[in-house]
Amino acid sequence: MTQLAASRHAAWLGAAAIITDEVGRVLLVHPTYRQDDSWLLPGGVVEPGEHPHITCRREITEELGLSDLPLARVLAVHSLSPHHPDAQPGTHCPGEVRFVFDGGTLTADQVEAIRLPREELSEYAFLETREAVRRLRPVDGQIMLAAYRARLGNTTTAHLADGRHIHDVPALDRNDVHVRYRPMWDSPLNRTPVPGQLPVQQAWAWCFVPDGRVVLVADPGPRGALPMLPGGTVEKTDATPEDTLHREAAEEAQLTLTDPVRLGWVLDETGDVYGGVGPNARLRLAAQVTAIGPAAVDPATGRPFARLLATPAQAAALLGWGPPGARQAQLAVETVRERWGLPAARAGAIEEIPAEGMRLS
Repeated sequence: MTQLAASRHAAWLGAAAIITDEVGRVLLVHPTYRQDDSWLLPGGVVEPGEHPHITCRREITEELGLSDLPLARVLAVHSLSPHHPDAQPGTHCPGEVRFVFDGGTLTADQVEAIRLPREELSEYAFLETREAVRRLRPVDGQIMLAAYRARLGNTTTAHLADGRHIHDVPALDRNDVHVRYRPMWDSPLNRTPVPGQLPVQQAWAWCFVPDGRVVLVADPGPRGALPMLPGGTVEKTDATPEDTLHREAAEEAQLTLTDPVRLGWVLDETGDVYGGVGPNARLRLAAQVTAIGPAAVDPATGRPFARLLATPAQAAALLGWGPPGARQAQLAVETVRERWGLPAARAGAIEEIPAEGMRLS
């Protein structure tokens, strides 16, 4: 037995957490002891006899000064081979197994209460995932994305080896989808009619399929795909914002919509994204999807968009609109239930719409 025990594989054991702010940015910490200036998820090394979830709670308390954060579930389990190029330089690494837990979303008061051990960590930051990847070592970025997408997409625990999925790749990972921080995330949704003197520059909609889920589109740009509601900029050729919605939904996602209803509008005080046109309204609507055609190239970008089906709550989280987005999603759900009798979507994994389209009953 002694000889057998001596021959068994040894590896480091670590634990970390995905912790976000209210708009979905991921918390990273900057250690003082790394020569390559890379950042980390909060967490650390499992001590002898310690379970990984205990390690994670201890490290969050030691590194951030926060206690009693819920660790809802294991988002990812990752194994690193001994000779991986991202292993810590100058250190003999026998390999590592790392557990990544869901540390939840911090309130503004919890963020304010963060206190760092300055001898170990110089700073922390909540970062959009594309920026977080840039600051992490490559393999750490892959782990972070897989774990966070497992949380967003409500998929099973991601099992990774050297940064890559060892089972089927979920839809968010397959399409490299990121949450996008939006500067206007906290702008209130006005429920009144758009004032006559205020031009409508944008029309986006919560587009519902019969089971209560909504369609998201994601433009696969060079730094990852950013999710959007179907819709877009009102063109001079569009007689109404509803015409804009029908046109954009067909071009971007090959959707056929019926009976769009206005939920409200968001004030854009500058119109900078539209060339500095000044104050304008960004319209939000809800609509039923009656058909989804085969994937096609978007005429504006020259490439096909990823098309995803998500619950309204999942869509709000991916859009990065924070609590106002969650409230808007709930308003859309209540509107379509009262207007068309659509059910509330059941919790489940985010799915990609097949390239050939879908039949809707």
